[in-house]
Amino acid sequence: MPEHRQRGRRGGRCFALVAGGGTAGHVMPAIAIARALVDRGHAPASVHLAGSARGVEARLYPGTGLPHTLLPGRGLERRLSWQNVRSMGALLRAFLQGWRLVGRLRPRVVVSVGGYASVPCALAAVLRRIPIVVAEQNAAPGAANRLVGRFAKACAVAFEDTPLPRAVVTGNPVRPEVLAIDRAQDGEAARHKLDVYPGRRVVLIFGGSLGALRINQAARDAARRWSWRTDLHVRHVVGHRDWAEISESLADVLRAGSPLQYQAVEYDDDMPTSLAAADLAVCRAGASTCFELLAAGLPAVLVPSPHVTADHQSANARHLERLGAAVVVPDAELDGSRLMAEVDALLSDPARLAAMAQAARAAARPHAADDIARLAEEHARGQ
Repeated sequence: MPEHRQRGRRGGRCFALVAGGGTAGHVMPAIAIARALVDRGHAPASVHLAGSARGVEARLYPGTGLPHTLLPGRGLERRLSWQNVRSMGALLRAFLQGWRLVGRLRPRVVVSVGGYASVPCALAAVLRRIPIVVAEQNAAPGAANRLVGRFAKACAVAFEDTPLPRAVVTGNPVRPEVLAIDRAQDGEAARHKLDVYPGRRVVLIFGGSLGALRINQAARDAARRWSWRTDLHVRHVVGHRDWAEISESLADVLRAGSPLQYQAVEYDDDMPTSLAAADLAVCRAGASTCFELLAAGLPAVLVPSPHVTADHQSANARHLERLGAAVVVPDAELDGSRLMAEVDALLSDPARLAAMAQAARAAARPHAADDIARLAEEHARGQ
């Protein structure tokens, strides 16, 4: 069990155990909350991260410099399968390790960010009568936080009307590099960094680190239709999963001499620069993505993934649509023609784009991580 055993300076005791992970949508908020607790004066060694050995946290948690534990196993599939039978043994081992971890650390509070790895630690906290604070990123909560939320002292939610008990609206933590974006001031420098020709409008298209095939295919087809445009720059972040398929067809996307600037990359390791440069985004509607768009004040065409628990991306996207910050296109309806029509309609209406940007900025919650950290402090045992 990979683990760091540092203790806090306050009597050698852990203050908070931040548990959860599996995907970046869980892990990045967990790290942000943990760092916010440190910024609020808690010793780094007194803030412990717990995640899954199979999740992205196995790569990301070591770089935080905070103590962390990685639990075995994987989540259960939502159907009968032999994989679920095999997973049960790992689930039991994870619970036993979570029980021992919570017993050894004796944290004053457990913060559950959701995902498979949050459940063993949260259930151990329930049995040991340690206060729990849930941090839910999506408008439609995941199964783990729906379970844990029943026992939580408070549920920090990103969206209003999220169906969790004792909900407190805090927003979703966003990384500092995105919070620092001011598109009005930073846009020109960002465009220069991305080699955007002067006077071009920038459309940023992405689907997450793995990619989204429906969005990638639509972007490729739209680029063919836009090949005559002299006023457009398309930055297309394809993602690892679809890069081989999409890159093979890139050569025929644009005719020789086409004036369109079409920039396809497999992965964007400087997303804040792309967000600062863009006039409009086309992307999925994960919670982290939605709140980064709000923080950057960037209007968007959102295409919710249909392959997620409880269709939570649709709920996230509709929330931004109600705010006036986004347009929503169902995944099944997206193709090159629809993408082109939605983008052209928005780019041809500067007043509407400006209103969407203003609505996004007004709805941003830049202090979400600190607000969740303060909520954890309020409910911590022995404070």
